[in-house]
Amino acid sequence: MATAELKENKESRNPEAGEFKDQVIYVGRVTKVVKGGKNFSFSALVVVGDGNGKVGFGLGKALEVPSAIKKGIESAKRNMIRVPLTPNGSLPHPVTGIFGSGSVLLKPAPEGTGIIAGAAVRAIMEAAGIHNVMTKSLGSSNPHNVVRATFEGLKELMDPYTVLTNRGLDQAEA
Repeated sequence: MATAELKENKESRNPEAGEFKDQVIYVGRVTKVVKGGKNFSFSALVVVGDGNGKVGFGLGKALEVPSAIKKGIESAKRNMIRVPLTPNGSLPHPVTGIFGSGSVLLKPAPEGTGIIAGAAVRAIMEAAGIHNVMTKSLGSSNPHNVVRATFEGLKELMDPYTVLTNRGLDQAEA
């Protein structure tokens, strides 16, 4: 009996079974003044990732903060992307993501550099499993625009092996 329970616990902690790390980037509060008083509503910007190249973000809105965060997590799980990583946990090449007035520069870094980034971009990099990267947020400091610009940059990343295949080269030739 005890070994069966242990096996179930190990299987439930398996990342392929759907275990993701989530991090709240921003919680916004909106107040609407009405005849009877004030109505509060909350929005939560959340990043979800498996720490192995899959990451997504979502926005949840609700009358309570926990409900908004839960909705944001569900939205992030539906909008996940795959990010190509190098063996040292960095990006394959530099890229700039642009969304609205915000742009984010993402550059690969050598082993041991760590994550040099602002709060919003740092949360995305940690969730994606990127350990060595240098970033700079240019333009807007609005967390929504910074997150969307970062994701636009991550979508533009290309895996070196895919590029070789598209060019008709073998990996041995390169």
